[in-house]
Amino acid sequence: MSVLSMIAAPPVPGSSVTPGIVAAVLVAALLHAAWNSLAHGVSDRVVGFALISAVAMAGGAVLVAVGPALPAAAWPYVVASAVLHVVYNLLLLASYQLGEFSQMYPLARGTAPWVVAVVSVTVLGRALPVTELLGVLAVSAGLLGLVLVGGRPGRKQLPALGSAVLTGLTIAGYTVVDGLGVATAPLPAYIGWLFLLQSVPMPLLAVLRRGRLLPSAVRRCALPGLVGGAVSLAAYSIVLWAQTSGALAPIAALRETSIIFGALIGTVFLGERLGRPRILAAAVVLAGVLLISLAH
Repeated sequence: MSVLSMIAAPPVPGSSVTPGIVAAVLVAALLHAAWNSLAHGVSDRVVGFALISAVAMAGGAVLVAVGPALPAAAWPYVVASAVLHVVYNLLLLASYQLGEFSQMYPLARGTAPWVVAVVSVTVLGRALPVTELLGVLAVSAGLLGLVLVGGRPGRKQLPALGSAVLTGLTIAGYTVVDGLGVATAPLPAYIGWLFLLQSVPMPLLAVLRRGRLLPSAVRRCALPGLVGGAVSLAAYSIVLWAQTSGALAPIAALRETSIIFGALIGTVFLGERLGRPRILAAAVVLAGVLLISLAH
């Protein structure tokens, strides 16, 4: 479920976040950062993304087979969201090919809620609460810090930074679409068809890019790719379960702890140099996202 669809949905009266839900959502945030780190660290990222998509495709097929039918009114949202997810996957792939995970991941994740907040004011004409304004300013400062870590970026860094920011913009895009679309269909049907449709292009891209070399590349990347896909599905399922509590805004806020998990994973497991400036910048992004999420 996207960030906005969880935030925008009305809370269930009397809903609360129990310690068990908090623990589960924190695990989901860790898993989300973990599967992204697997996607970044795989030796052939094109094939790795294809394997992750293949697992998502299988999960979507199961939901479509056993779940309810998708209403006609939901199809425009599912198709639009699937297209945006495909663009998101391609941009995320480019980001991880061009830049370091501990910089690309928080930059992409932190951009989306910032853009949603700004669009809600400039396009939708919604007043910005003080808490949310502080969140937007904090995210802006943190993202600027991530961009400037190591000095002013040169031309070589611009493609990576641009890809990460565009990734965040696509997250904001499918967030809005999903926020509207989930209200038009049973959740298993919506998610099943979304998984199924969005997962087709990446395996096709791998076939086109690798050709006869694909079988050997799949053997090399099978473990991280398939594990990454399974972890992604697990993280998503945990969040869906947590949503049934009705405490949507706190859950959305807790999910963004994945920014910190991503920075730590990049350092501990991927051998990237984190350093105090990047730690501080990632923490500021997270603080801003929490303020934006909790303002809803």
